[in-house]
Amino acid sequence: MNRSARSRCGGPATAWGQKDGPDKASLAAALIKLDPEDGEQIVEYFKTHALLTREKALLQASVRDQKKLLVENGKLKKDIEQLRAQLQEKQRRRTVRALHSPPTPGPAPMTPANQSPSPAGATAALPANPPPPSSRDQRERQSRRRRAHPTSDSLSLGAEPRVDVSRLDLRVGRILSVRRHPLAEALSVQEVDMGEDTPRKVVSKLGGKIGLEELQGSLAVLLCNVKACKMRGVVSQARLLCCTTTDDVTEPLVPPTGSTPGDRVTFLNYPGDPDRELQSKQRVWELLQPDLQVDCRGVANYKGCRFEVKGKGLCRAPSVTNCIIR
Repeated sequence: MNRSARSRCGGPATAWGQKDGPDKASLAAALIKLDPEDGEQIVEYFKTHALLTREKALLQASVRDQKKLLVENGKLKKDIEQLRAQLQEKQRRRTVRALHSPPTPGPAPMTPANQSPSPAGATAALPANPPPPSSRDQRERQSRRRRAHPTSDSLSLGAEPRVDVSRLDLRVGRILSVRRHPLAEALSVQEVDMGEDTPRKVVSKLGGKIGLEELQGSLAVLLCNVKACKMRGVVSQARLLCCTTTDDVTEPLVPPTGSTPGDRVTFLNYPGDPDRELQSKQRVWELLQPDLQVDCRGVANYKGCRFEVKGKGLCRAPSVTNCIIR
């Protein structure tokens, strides 16, 4: 290699050495000395690789910082949500306290300066001890206050209860025995196994066209959350559901085959737990009974929703169709 080529090759090496230090300068000179033709390209490759390595390190450090910032932002958002919930709870409590606290009396009216009545006139105009408000006035004020500021308790208590068939506790029972009522020829008394510790006594009006001996041992559907009442001296603890036609034909409603005493009759479109006991004042049974019917196929239904024992089938009338259930 001639002197001009060496000066050209030494040029980048000298510049690299001045920029990056004596160690790298000597390394560049050694590479050019070993390979005069490609030494300069090798040096440029090492420079580019060093720059890329430095940029990669900086990028990795920025990614780590970004992840750390994301974690800190998540924590800050969580803290902000907690503080917001606490603030809303405090505002709600303050509102409830303001609604329940008695109103503060307003300031006494001021007498104008140019109208200064004499003490005698003031005594005559205003009594020294005004009479206390009557109880009627107090009740009117309280009622106006409740109408102006209804509380959550009054709203929850004033809500209309639902009136649908889910409030009826309908269950399957097995008639253990049946006999005529001792004081009424049209009534009969049944002992019914409801899957409880002791059988229930039920008084029913079945009519004279049913053989009572045919009912013994059969399954039936009973309304179990009616209030126990005396019927001609005998306490009835449930109501036997019967299908009745316009021709005064009466048949007990029959649960599906495979039912056992205590199985509950449910309605797909009306889920929910029944009342513990139907209150006579609410007249729930009287309101629901017109919608309890047997369709043209003999299937019992409430507003088109069928009587069903889950996993076992539907409740039906033995032979009648298109009639009511009572």
